[in-house]
Amino acid sequence: MPHASDAKKVSPGPILSLSAAYWGACALHAGVTLDVFSPLSAGPRTAEELADRLSCDPRALAILLGALAALGLLVKTDGAFGLTEAAAAFLVRGKPGYVGPIIRHHRNLVESFGLLAEAVRGGGRVRGGQEWTEADREDFLLGMFNMAMGIAPRLAPLLDGLLKDAGLPGVGPRARLLDLGGGPGTYAIHFCLAHPGMTATLFDLPTTRPFAEATIERFGLGPEGGQGRIAFLPGDYTADPVPGTFDLAWLSHILHGEAPDMAARIVRKAAGALAPGGLLLIHEFVLHDSLDGPEFPALFSLNMLLGTDGGQAYSAAQLKEMLAAAGLTELCELGFTGPNHTRIVAGRKP
Repeated sequence: MPHASDAKKVSPGPILSLSAAYWGACALHAGVTLDVFSPLSAGPRTAEELADRLSCDPRALAILLGALAALGLLVKTDGAFGLTEAAAAFLVRGKPGYVGPIIRHHRNLVESFGLLAEAVRGGGRVRGGQEWTEADREDFLLGMFNMAMGIAPRLAPLLDGLLKDAGLPGVGPRARLLDLGGGPGTYAIHFCLAHPGMTATLFDLPTTRPFAEATIERFGLGPEGGQGRIAFLPGDYTADPVPGTFDLAWLSHILHGEAPDMAARIVRKAAGALAPGGLLLIHEFVLHDSLDGPEFPALFSLNMLLGTDGGQAYSAAQLKEMLAAAGLTELCELGFTGPNHTRIVAGRKP
């Protein structure tokens, strides 16, 4: 039997804190949904002042603001609430770093996570089956833009060196890039900005086109900007052929939405669009080969269980197996780790 002193060293506190961790997340979701942070960019306000502006119940809003202060997102001084540095940078509408859309997307996932036990029992998705509202779709696309903007501007100037350090050819002076399932085109945009001779094709669903083309024009790389270096090609990468021949294929965060057999088919399709010597780069939340961590990819795999038909996070070994089955060689990981353990696995077409 355990010694009595051993019991004193073990506490249920961490387990109970983990069990209630969603409370803080939901408080943040509510704060962003109500947009309590933006009015505070002009200076601190009381709960009553904010309640009048936001059409909220004063007592209820005061409780929420107190919780957000306890979470380190607001500061309360003399009865008025003000922004912390992080909240001012990332939670105010119109600021370059605003991450509200991805937070609202996370809010949309909460209900399905409450059904996780049922999903594990049944082995199938419990989310989906209905069309997204236009607001949900916009939050998702803007959220993907938020996340990619945290990586792409830093990664793009390093890409040539990362490839060469891994023993692969560099980007080349006139590289043709395929951004498969690239959503708003964030990576294609920043790769082209970092490599003046590069042109890109963004292949994604027709519903993505308006947002993607507006984003491309915003960075001056579309036809209206006079460069025309990035073209949008509508299609479904799970079903449609990818026309053209490319030197680089970039698959960022699309394979985790698919079951292993479909993910492997997508990799073969992208490999088939490469010119000889071309490179295929897979950017994902990458699991350990033992599939028991890191934490974020492991939890993200649960998210895919809830909302996809067979999707999951993959390990580097699993991704390399897909690349090898597609006929690619010189398989490796690039020396880059992004937020939430994103990694890049690469292969070269003979």
